[in-house]
Amino acid sequence: MFPCTFRAALLAGLSCGLASAAAPDAQLRRGAYLVRIMGCADCHMPRKMGPKGPEMDVARGLSGHPEALVMPAAPELKAPWAWAGAGTNTAFAGPWGVTFAANLTPDAETGLGHWTEAQFLQAVRSGRHLGKGRPILPPMPIQILQAASDADLKALFAYLKAQPPVRNRVPEALEPVASH
Repeated sequence: MFPCTFRAALLAGLSCGLASAAAPDAQLRRGAYLVRIMGCADCHMPRKMGPKGPEMDVARGLSGHPEALVMPAAPELKAPWAWAGAGTNTAFAGPWGVTFAANLTPDAETGLGHWTEAQFLQAVRSGRHLGKGRPILPPMPIQILQAASDADLKALFAYLKAQPPVRNRVPEALEPVASH
C-alpha cells in the first residue's frame, strides 16, 4: 500500500491515493516524487482563498480549472506583459489564447480515467492532446516532460491513476482573439 499521511499530502500539495493492484509501491512513490518536483500541483490543483490569500485546495486534488468558475474575457496584454493568470492559477491567457489546467485525476468522464499509459506517453512525446489532438498549449512546460524517461512517465501516470477521481469538466482552450 502506498504510504500517505495528511501532512505528506499537504507538503506535496496533493491528495493521496491508494495504490492500484497494477502499480507497485516503488513506482507510485517515484510518481509522487515526480509530481512534487515537477510542480504539477502549481497549476493543476485549484487555489481557494485562505486567511493569507490563495492557497492550494488539497481536497480538489489535481482536478484542474474549476468547471464552476467561468472566466471573464482575458485582459488586454501590452508589452512587456506577455501573459496573465487567474487567481486559482488554473487559467492562463497569452498570445496562444486562453488555456485551462486539465483534470489529471482518474475520473472516467472528465479526467484521465479512460486514458491508457500508451496514450499518456504519446501525448507527452508528441506534445499533442491524446497524442494526436490539439497541441498542448502554454504555460504547460511540455518540453520538461518530454525530457523524462519512459520509466518516469509510466510512474507519473501510475501515480495520477491512483489518485481519487474528481469529477470536474475543464473548459476547452480558447483561440486567441484577433487584434484589429
